[in-house]
Amino acid sequence: MVESFAAALFLIGLLGIVLRRTILVMLMSLELMLNAVNLTFVAFGQQQGLLTGQVYVFFTMTIAAAEAAIGLALVIALFRTFRSVDTHAVHGMRE
Repeated sequence: MVESFAAALFLIGLLGIVLRRTILVMLMSLELMLNAVNLTFVAFGQQQGLLTGQVYVFFTMTIAAAEAAIGLALVIALFRTFRSVDTHAVHGMRE
């Protein structure tokens, strides 16, 4: 039951990254995907009677916090440069 819920959360996050064009929504979708993976780690750890799933979640949450901080800093820098957080506006950076 928990695994199917985690799979649904992961799918919603994946669709958010693929279908949306705003960088902020893409970052939130990535966080949703990481939380789905964390839920799976805890569920399998609980099923096996081990604490390793919770240890993995601790490290994943640390990485997610760093990703959120760096991602939001990049969004602020891009907004100051392009006055937009849309991925199409940032696409012109290549040239």
